[in-house]
Amino acid sequence: MLVSMPPPPEIDATLDRGKRVIWSGRPRQGLMLRGFDAFLIPFALVWTSIPLFGALATLAGPKANPAAVVPALLFVVIGLYLLVGRFFVDAAQRRGTFSALTNERSLIVSGLWSRDVRSLSLSTLGEVDVSARASGQGTIMFGRGAYGSFTMPGWPGTKRYLPPMFEMIPDVAAVAKLIRDGQRAAKASER
Repeated sequence: MLVSMPPPPEIDATLDRGKRVIWSGRPRQGLMLRGFDAFLIPFALVWTSIPLFGALATLAGPKANPAAVVPALLFVVIGLYLLVGRFFVDAAQRRGTFSALTNERSLIVSGLWSRDVRSLSLSTLGEVDVSARASGQGTIMFGRGAYGSFTMPGWPGTKRYLPPMFEMIPDVAAVAKLIRDGQRAAKASER
């Protein structure tokens, strides 16, 4: 059974007159790990620890120069963001994301500091990739991003390289079926 939440005001504000929402939802909320974190967390630990220990050794030396550790601290700050900060940014980005499917369009409203609306016509929608987990949760990607799907959520500026997507939604197979049905209906009405 497909569970759809009532469209939030963020979606209602983007609808054209006479359009109806078939499905609406939000990505999974909260902090979460992804597959590439198995590589990124150890990498971030090394990235952070080497300059940190170097800075501490410089400060503990007989000719300690606090100005000499400033470049190392930049690497430490980036490493701490990779270890911890990006998880909170990713969660905040998903908290502000709303997705909907109308009888003609796919809508994604997102953004941390401003509201971005991505609206895709079902009749011209190209490639639709669905990845599902055993729980039924999954992601629907519309097309390809500039770097495929290898970008890091929570890293500033990477959103523009990602394809539009309904990310980590429940009952992804049923939503994908609604999209395929909408595409068929849109193409049939063009004939």
